Formats: sequence, C-alpha cells, structure tokens
Amino acid sequence: MSVNRPYKDANGLPEVLPVFPLTRALLLPRGELPLNIFEPRYLAMIDDAIASQRVIGMIQPLSGEDEREAAPALHRTGCAGRITRFLETGDGRYMISLTGIARFDIMEELPSTLPYRKCRVSYERFLFDLEPGAGEEDVDRSGMIRMLREFAEGSKLEVDWSSIDAAPNEALVNALAMMSPFGANEKQALLEAIDLKSRAEMLVALAELDLAQNSDEPPHFH
Repeated sequence: MSVNRPYKDANGLPEVLPVFPLTRALLLPRGELPLNIFEPRYLAMIDDAIASQRVIGMIQPLSGEDEREAAPALHRTGCAGRITRFLETGDGRYMISLTGIARFDIMEELPSTLPYRKCRVSYERFLFDLEPGAGEEDVDRSGMIRMLREFAEGSKLEVDWSSIDAAPNEALVNALAMMSPFGANEKQALLEAIDLKSRAEMLVALAELDLAQNSDEPPHFH
C-alpha cells in the first residue's frame, strides 16, 4: 500500500516515535498491518499520533517479556508505520491500518508522563527502505513461489495465484513474511534481514524447516 506523500529521506521522519510493543506483529516497508486498538494507553497514543504526524513505531518485546506489562524490555529494531486507515467502532475501540515506512533502531527511551512509551530512533541503517523495490532483482522469485505452493498444497490453502503472479517481488516477499506463522524470534529475524534477498532466503529456509518438522500437520499462513 502507498501513502499520499511518500517519504523521500529520513528528514521527513520523526526522530521521536511513540512505540507499540506487540509480540509476533511484523511490519515491513510498504506492508499493511491491521490493528485492533483497545487498551487506554494505546488509544491515547493513536489520538496523539493522528494529531501530529500519524507515525508510530511497531516493536517486539524481547523474548520472554510480557507485552501487557507497563514497560517490557524491547528489541533494538522495529519499523515505523503511518496510520493510513482509521475507524471508530462505537464500543471504545479503534480499527486502524499501518503502512510500513522504514525500519529504525532505538537509540534511547525518553522519560515521559504519557501513558505510552516514546523513543528516540535512528533510521541510518535502513535508509534504503525508503526506496520502493530496492533489491527486487536479486530475489529468487521461483524459489519463493515454489515454497508457497508447498504450503498451499500441504494445508489445502486456497491461494489467488493471479494476485501472486502480479505482485512485485518486494510486495510478495514482505507480505509472505508478515503473514507467516512463525514465532517471535523468527519474525524479528525476518525484520532485521538486511535486504530483500536475505529476507526471501530466510523465509524459504524457515518454511522448509517448519514443513520438515510438521510434515503430518503443515503450518498455515494466516
């Protein structure tokens, strides 16, 4: 999904981000992540984000940390996303969609009197995330399609192959990574893969390992 005003460089991105810790939630550049917001602290965060730059940071708690705690320890790397869809449900919740912009590294967490957490971040390692399609030509597309077919056949999953065939490599790799059924550590590894080729190779390797370990009950994309 695209945003109305694409970010050309890091100058347009906020140096301080409100962060939303959520286990196994993976957001990648130009990917779309739907979220159901109901906790008061995150309702407040969304209100404040909409009133400013509409950008928040998705990040995973470290393995073993409980995201429901007030301040679980966080991974260093997350992904900034812009609120591109917003719906009030009438029962106190927000249904939103984030469109991924670029990954970031947390430099420091800032003291705050707000109910949610804010961090100073750097996009320096991931400036190429701002370039749509960067590294697409290096992706082994046939390997990705082969892996997806194995998943689909093993799980009797219906796949819109015309949409798959039409998807550019970046959209295909990142959508499959975001929808994958892997655990939190694997999701973090997919996030931190330095480029699209590495992410595609990691995704195929993880899928092959999972299929081998669960041959009697193949995993499902969901």
